[in-house]
Amino acid sequence: MPVFYGTDIASRLMLGTAQYPSPAILADAFRRSGAGIATVSVRREAGGDQAGQDFWALIRDLDVALLPNTAGCHSVREAVTTAQMARELFDTNWIKLEVIGHADTLQPDPFGLVEAARILTEDGFQVFPYCTEDLVLCARLVEVGCQVLMPWGAPIGTGLGLNNLYGLRSLRAHFPDLPLVIDAGLGLPSQAAHAMELGYDAVLLNTAVARAGDPAAMAEGFARALEAGALAHQADPMEPRDMAAPSTPVLGMPFS
Repeated sequence: MPVFYGTDIASRLMLGTAQYPSPAILADAFRRSGAGIATVSVRREAGGDQAGQDFWALIRDLDVALLPNTAGCHSVREAVTTAQMARELFDTNWIKLEVIGHADTLQPDPFGLVEAARILTEDGFQVFPYCTEDLVLCARLVEVGCQVLMPWGAPIGTGLGLNNLYGLRSLRAHFPDLPLVIDAGLGLPSQAAHAMELGYDAVLLNTAVARAGDPAAMAEGFARALEAGALAHQADPMEPRDMAAPSTPVLGMPFS
């Protein structure tokens, strides 16, 4: 199971808390999936003594680790300020860092992301950066103190799966001991299983679960797929080959 900044997490599944049809369905999705971390947008919800207390009571009752995020931030200053608000509201140094650089694809701004990560790490935050699979960008994020990387599989909310298998494999090979989480773009449990087969440590989902016809069932499906994929990776699967190979060799068998 993943270990983030020295904290053991009991599940490979991380779930967002937006877009669910109702609070009860959100809670059921977490219960059936056994998700270990809940992410929440500081800009969307209020905490502490402000409005939205029913929402925060629900999140607390889930009994999972909370990962606030800076969703919707488009500048370094905006992201840093939002992260500082999150630490005050939720008493945690964890922050999922988003610095959006492109409005249509929601692709991260690599330059702003590195700068914000540096500022926050120096301020004592434990940063979970939403990034692309670019090796140079990821190396810079590690250099400024990030001990987890969260590359996208595809643009947020698209459900397209793992768009750049070469890049994701290269990233896993380049950082063999660093926790890697696929964040964004997954739409089906089979895609999550594939991420585990590549050696990734966890996935973060929101739209694929919240917008399903039965969010709780979909969340459970993702949880089961993650375990299957992780077992397959641990089992050292066979290498694909171009030519057929009989499962029952004929060598040494009698024939007439």
